[in-house]
Amino acid sequence: MIGRSRAVVLTGLTGHVIDVEAHVAPGLPSFTLVGLPDAALSEARDRVRAAVASSRLTWPARRVTVNLSPASLPKSGAGTDLAIALAVLAAAGEVPPEAVTGIHLGELGLDGRVREVRGVLPAVAAAAAAGAQSVVVPSDSAAEAALVPGIEVRAAATLAALLRAYGNGDAEELAGLPGPAARVAQAPGIEATGGPVPDLADVRGQAEARAALEVAAAGGHHMLMSGPPGVGKTMLATRLPGLLPDLSPAEAVEVTSVHSLSGGFDASGGLLVRPPFEAPHHSASAAAIVGGGAALARPGAISRAHGGVLFLDEAPEFPARVLQTLRQPLESGEVVLHRALGATRYPARFQLVMAANPCPCGKYYGREPTCTCSPHQRRTYAHRLSGPLLDRVDLQVEVTPVRTGLDEPGESTAVVAARVAQARDRARARLSGLGWSANAHVGGRWLREHTPSAACVDLWAALDRGVVSARGADRALRVAWTLADLAGVDAPSAAHVAQALALRTRDVP
Repeated sequence: MIGRSRAVVLTGLTGHVIDVEAHVAPGLPSFTLVGLPDAALSEARDRVRAAVASSRLTWPARRVTVNLSPASLPKSGAGTDLAIALAVLAAAGEVPPEAVTGIHLGELGLDGRVREVRGVLPAVAAAAAAGAQSVVVPSDSAAEAALVPGIEVRAAATLAALLRAYGNGDAEELAGLPGPAARVAQAPGIEATGGPVPDLADVRGQAEARAALEVAAAGGHHMLMSGPPGVGKTMLATRLPGLLPDLSPAEAVEVTSVHSLSGGFDASGGLLVRPPFEAPHHSASAAAIVGGGAALARPGAISRAHGGVLFLDEAPEFPARVLQTLRQPLESGEVVLHRALGATRYPARFQLVMAANPCPCGKYYGREPTCTCSPHQRRTYAHRLSGPLLDRVDLQVEVTPVRTGLDEPGESTAVVAARVAQARDRARARLSGLGWSANAHVGGRWLREHTPSAACVDLWAALDRGVVSARGADRALRVAWTLADLAGVDAPSAAHVAQALALRTRDVP
């Protein structure tokens, strides 16, 4: 006899609905699991058998074969445990076969408890996109699953409770385990999450750096701040997310899906609507930053920063291999990780903000620097940020010590964020229908065709002198359009292009 159920497996953020087929036939007792399972999924044989026994049911003493279809798709994780158990019990006649044909997600504990799994949000979204009307998830994951509209969510605390709901009156969970399966109300909508936002008014002085931070927020531009220790580089970087607008509904679902897959997402506050902020330590490995894993890779810091800010404090201290891996995601907005079982894609459209000291000791600045580093040490330190990486950074700002004005408060986050929102609205209206949402993403061809020729004379001269590369010229035009949006004009002028070039190269043509 054959029993069938369904589950969802994830490849990156892409969910695939799979068929779980169980065949129980005469022969020596055995349990065979086929369909390219990884190590965690292969161990489902022992978890499922123990969970069934803990539910006071008899495991079929026959030859059991479970197939995960399509067989050519690599499958990972323990989220198919529940579907496997139901398919086997349906094939053994313990539950009606037609009752378990829906989509079931969850890992089984040895005591029969249905445990939560990572990535429930993208998995349920994939089930809804595939036309599923309902889905069964672990009770601990029900709030997260309910964030997906258009699909009925049922929560299961134990395997026995779910079996009783499917008509098996003999199923009985161990004493002390939670009660039966229950329907979960649809989430009311998207809610803001997160704690208090650091206020930009806390940063005293630094008018030039504050202005550059506003430009970065308005256009989504990458930024490098260099200067001695204690001048406010980290304070400025941590206040950038507060200047950014809320994520759109589609962006919120995608960002939340990444955090769901990474683990640690709290669904009680709804979808993540504020841009995330990631600040890894400089000792982080390439796998921690970009993503990694033995079979199918997991998302790293750049994907968790998708839609928000990735801050690299003391950027030259990061290993060169880690810094160079950022170059491709900075251009494409996604990261592709190749592993033994296939390639995994994760979104990685983040704003990169780097902070760096002028030298290893940090004192090589001013008219009379007190630096103790040798010229070779300073050169080596500066070259840790390679030219190809810096060529992708639109704003490069020197942050100098504040001598006066510490008692004068600057503009608050709310005031600056209002100007940023207006500039973003202008850019969004101009780029509507072109596939871009911010100036930092606009293609070079569009920029060259729509920027007035008179505004670009000095930029082409700088390109001819080798001050900027062709990529750098396009990025300077992107910043110029952002400056125009902040000024409330329809197109950048020569002054805007010159200012953009100065923000990029520290050299006004």
